[in-house]
Amino acid sequence: MCTMWCRAGSYTARIIWVYANFITLENSYLFLSETIKYEELKDLLKKESTFLIDVREPWEVKEYGVIRDSFNIPLGDLVQALQMDPKDFEEKYQTKMPIKSDTLVFSCLAGIRSKKALDTAVSLGFTSVQHYAGGLDDWAKHELPEKKP
Repeated sequence: MCTMWCRAGSYTARIIWVYANFITLENSYLFLSETIKYEELKDLLKKESTFLIDVREPWEVKEYGVIRDSFNIPLGDLVQALQMDPKDFEEKYQTKMPIKSDTLVFSCLAGIRSKKALDTAVSLGFTSVQHYAGGLDDWAKHELPEKKP
């Protein structure tokens, strides 16, 4: 068990326990960002509460394909999308809207935009957020990307 004080800007918290990628604070959790690999992504995709969000631009999705079971929200639209009314989200993206406790995994071509998306989701209060740093480039080494019409 570890106890220490941490100051970030005007926010001060006492860290009382550090375990894996979580820091337990008094009465709350702070999630530290996590990068996952192909095998971990495959395991996460077996869970119903996992959302794989491709943050590339629509033209990239059309031209290069997608990772199976992903859906596209361009990085520039992410803040607005994750704060939409759930019915509007489902209508626009053809999937239910994730809730704050669902697992979000972000992907892009090679990991730059997915890391930015992870930081955005954490800032919006999502607590289980990862990014697939290898992105579509790495996925294509293991499986063929799916083409979307």
